[in-house]
Amino acid sequence: MADTQRTLDDATGQLFDHMDDVKAGMLGVDGSGQHMQPMAHHIDRDTRSLWFITASDTDLVRAVGPGADAHHCVIGKNHDFYACLKGRLTVSADTEKLDEIWNAVAAAWFEDGRDDAKVTLLKMDLMEASVWSNTSSSMLFAFEIARANLSATHKPEIGEHKIIDLAA
Repeated sequence: MADTQRTLDDATGQLFDHMDDVKAGMLGVDGSGQHMQPMAHHIDRDTRSLWFITASDTDLVRAVGPGADAHHCVIGKNHDFYACLKGRLTVSADTEKLDEIWNAVAAAWFEDGRDDAKVTLLKMDLMEASVWSNTSSSMLFAFEIARANLSATHKPEIGEHKIIDLAA
């Protein structure tokens, strides 16, 4: 459940906690002309980066090339938290990180498991995120919508939005 006050007080912690809960989002390379695609993310809170495991022969890896700006979007499991993260996406040769995040789900995609020649690690160095949280109270939501419909000047107050600088 999203905590709208936490969005104001600890948006970065809230973002990473929700990302831990959902495990995947939609990743896309800016300007590639490709649709975003579902990808499991692995968070490194200390370096404020995301890691992805994919195959070297994918359109995604070709679009990344030597590095590209990208977006990764997630929706909280209760549909009351939303985030869009942007950063620089690069192919990484960090075998220690790959060993750290390797799991049975990733292994299922590769014929030779961890030793498959196509295993490719992507790193997204986060620069910024935009997060939204909304109330989980259906009564408050209904009240605010009714109030807004009765008044031309009232806008519903059902959540919070914050832009986070993750490059700092």
